[in-house]
Amino acid sequence: MRYRPPAVVPLDHILPDEPLLMMGAGPVPVPAKVAAANSIVINHLGETMNRVIEQVKEMARYVFQTQSTHVLGVAGPASAAMEMAVCNLVEPGTKVLSVCNGYFSRRLAEMATRCGAEVSLLEINEPESADPALIEAALKRVRPTVLTLVQGETSNTVWNRDLPEICAIARQYECLVVVDAVCTLSTMPMEMDEWGVDAIITGGQKGLSSIPGVSLLAFSEQAWKRIETRNAPMAHWCLDARLADRFWNLKSYHYTAPVSGIMALHEALRLICIETLPARFHRHEVSSQALQGGVEAMGLQMFVAKAARLNSVVGINLPKGISGDAVRHHMSQVHRVEVSGAFGLEIVRIGQMGEQCRAHHVFRTLHAFGSSLQALGAQVDLPAGVAELERILTVGMEA
Repeated sequence: MRYRPPAVVPLDHILPDEPLLMMGAGPVPVPAKVAAANSIVINHLGETMNRVIEQVKEMARYVFQTQSTHVLGVAGPASAAMEMAVCNLVEPGTKVLSVCNGYFSRRLAEMATRCGAEVSLLEINEPESADPALIEAALKRVRPTVLTLVQGETSNTVWNRDLPEICAIARQYECLVVVDAVCTLSTMPMEMDEWGVDAIITGGQKGLSSIPGVSLLAFSEQAWKRIETRNAPMAHWCLDARLADRFWNLKSYHYTAPVSGIMALHEALRLICIETLPARFHRHEVSSQALQGGVEAMGLQMFVAKAARLNSVVGINLPKGISGDAVRHHMSQVHRVEVSGAFGLEIVRIGQMGEQCRAHHVFRTLHAFGSSLQALGAQVDLPAGVAELERILTVGMEA
């Protein structure tokens, strides 16, 4: 034989002895039932899979708050779901208005551009929420067919809090609305039907607390009509929504579905339905507010003003002279807690999604963060931070 097998070490020689607590911007910790479901392999076609898919769609409708008959899964990350939404609604020459106030909102614009759309960017200052008045002025000027924006901009922790009003304005201009809800779905209200969202995208590995690599999206009836009547053929076979519809709604073949990932997604959605959305929203809000209060009590500042601040991923300004890389390295190596950096911003991002929003995880993370800052020479009041965290959690749990 010409080639010899490479010398490799087993995974247990690569992975840390103690699993890291994942408290960054995703992926997040996975519940035991979800992990167990992810170990199951069945035939991707047949009655058993059909029953699983029907339940996944039913539960997804609850989480999306929609009656749409066009709920689809994607064998890929949330970015693949983004691309499926954009590329099926956009064809060469389509006018698209992209509201850009961060990395992921710009990704939507890039996807539309690659589809040959005439894309107009509405640039919003990154620490600010999108202003409905500015969007309406742009809609009047551009007259787009599709509007893209994010509900929560994971990259810089900005919340576009006026999304319901923005959707209502877009309807007045007969413009379809595509929303990235990757880090917000199931962590805060999202009313697809009531608000008038035409395509909503999420990934498994954030608010849903499932595994990375399997995603969900839903199209409104209006959006589906556009997909069915598009003139240009879809350039992406794997992401063709009409082909995907054969598997997800017509019990037919498209490609070999990621059955284990769909099983995990099923269990993640089932746990959400058991908890209920109102209870889940409350848990997320209390946990995030407690973390933010603890951070501020230590003497630190949040990156985004409260009015535009995302709760799902919290951005924290670092003390002068303290490196974000050094903080994250110390937290990981010493405390076995992982948090995220940012896209060129000197901040630390801490996730508050799904299983991250448990009191024991938040206490451990705040302690690891404060201790690491102190180890690197920063002056922070860690006891005050922990006390405030406990106070807010106690009050919130009693509410």
